[in-house]
Amino acid sequence: MRESMRAQGALVLTLLAGLAAAPVPALAQTEPPFRVVGTNVQKHASAVLTLMSFAVVPDLASSSLSISSASTDNPDLTLWQLGGGFTLSQSFPLYLEGSIAYNRYDPAFVASNGLESRKLPAKWNTFAGTVGVGWDFPLIPSKELVFRPIFNASLGRVASDLSIAQFAVEHKTDHDIAFLDDGAMNAYGLGGSVMLDWESHRDNRDIDVELRYTNIYLRSFGDSSGLEASSVAQTASLYARWRAPTGLRALDRPVRYVLELSHSHYLGNQAGALGFNYLTTLGTGLELDTSAHEVFVTRIRAVVRYVFGNGVSGVSFGLAASF
Repeated sequence: MRESMRAQGALVLTLLAGLAAAPVPALAQTEPPFRVVGTNVQKHASAVLTLMSFAVVPDLASSSLSISSASTDNPDLTLWQLGGGFTLSQSFPLYLEGSIAYNRYDPAFVASNGLESRKLPAKWNTFAGTVGVGWDFPLIPSKELVFRPIFNASLGRVASDLSIAQFAVEHKTDHDIAFLDDGAMNAYGLGGSVMLDWESHRDNRDIDVELRYTNIYLRSFGDSSGLEASSVAQTASLYARWRAPTGLRALDRPVRYVLELSHSHYLGNQAGALGFNYLTTLGTGLELDTSAHEVFVTRIRAVVRYVFGNGVSGVSFGLAASF
């Protein structure tokens, strides 16, 4: 979704206007070095690590999100995530999950040496992956309701791509600008989740409800320019899904309609980082059952979701598969 919103939160940088449009010749060797003004790149690196926290937590609400504000020149922001999880069997209830995510954050910095100013557009790309291992503890004899503790581990990388090679040759620059030009920051995360999972499957309907809390501590390592950062990803979420036959058939199986609801509340460093503290999704779609045929996918779902939160709203489309 694309949404205009006020500049707010740790990840939103107010940009300076009125920059000189005409080229400025290189100054003498005695010119003072250009420095990034209006922000501290070290603090901004910590903010980008907070952005990574949205990538390492398995979360339906932020799995497909795009925010920008052309009117105020706020940074463009894109969040994308693909993940899943499963329990091996009721007799051996080992739970495994995994996700991969990509975030893109496009702030713009202003460099100045006290005599002139230049706008430096940066492109920060985040790649992250998370794995989880847990165990199901049944709470009722039917084993439809389980308590699931999960150990999570994450690994991610933030890379800055700023084309300032010619700028750096013509002008003296400080270490902040050096970091912005192809700088990189790696991060690892350790933590865990607790989940209550209720799955009730009947011939005429399926119900899935998950209540989850995740806490993952992120810390940088192997950073360029000696930058260090840390952040804590904390998310409490509720997910519910209802599936029932439509009366239609396809692929020798009933076609089912799907109703979804999810709500994610962001805590700690994530709270307000993107201008909102929560996201809610309402979705509906169709599910095809392919189990009658020899394919590795047993079910395919297509769902349209309406997403809304503090001052943001939009529509997304998602595909899911069961194996």
